[in-house]
Amino acid sequence: MTLRLTFLGTGTSFGVPVVGCDCTTCTSTDPRDHRTRHGALVESKGGTVLVDAPPELRLQLLARGVTGIDAVWFTHMHADHVHGIDDLRIFTVRRGEMPAYVPEVYRDQMMRRFDYIFDDAIQPPADSSKPRLALRSFQDDDTVEIVGEEFRPVVVPHGNVDVYGFRVGGLGYVTDGKRLPDEALARLEGVEVLVLNALWFEKTHATHFNVEEAVAAAEVVGAERTYLTHLTHRVSHAELERRLPDGVFPAYDGLVVEVGS
Repeated sequence: MTLRLTFLGTGTSFGVPVVGCDCTTCTSTDPRDHRTRHGALVESKGGTVLVDAPPELRLQLLARGVTGIDAVWFTHMHADHVHGIDDLRIFTVRRGEMPAYVPEVYRDQMMRRFDYIFDDAIQPPADSSKPRLALRSFQDDDTVEIVGEEFRPVVVPHGNVDVYGFRVGGLGYVTDGKRLPDEALARLEGVEVLVLNALWFEKTHATHFNVEEAVAAAEVVGAERTYLTHLTHRVSHAELERRLPDGVFPAYDGLVVEVGS
């Protein structure tokens, strides 16, 4: 099985550049230092899965020339991961209802926050529309078949909530995590490509890996290639390239990675 991973957005909730900041990264002319909020695509021969719906989703999809999405996987309910959900409307206008996979623990919150989407009693006025999403929830230990591939949740702590990454084929994908519990490590065993969040060097954070912690976690997993995402303006792409060990790479908006297993 061959998968294609496209990083749509590789920044934190502030994005890069940060509004009102004139630091070296925020004023960089390197396009890889311009990071929109977190999002990704996983493509297989069976279709395309969107990972999260960040506020810049429409712009990200236009930038990558995306014309179709078959399903969406939500990792958790923080604003920078879900507040672009209305941008899915164009796809459901064209193709009809789209499956949206959400952890069972967040199902009720998703339905409350976006009741105009999920409450059938709320219908748009004439000549208007709303996203037509079929909410499908899953548990920690489930195996979820999406576009003909088996997605298995990889659950990691993120402060007082859990984030639901996934393992599909040779790809392990984790965003917004602070550590990899034993269950997550077991699920990631043998992956070819690993994706981890990492904010910056040295300084620790209560709910995210810093770069050193992410590199240490990558060493434990032992993937052939690890890509760091969810990056802040405190570190530039060039600095990451210079300081990261062999086999660990900084992701950037628009990066495409082939995963074969």
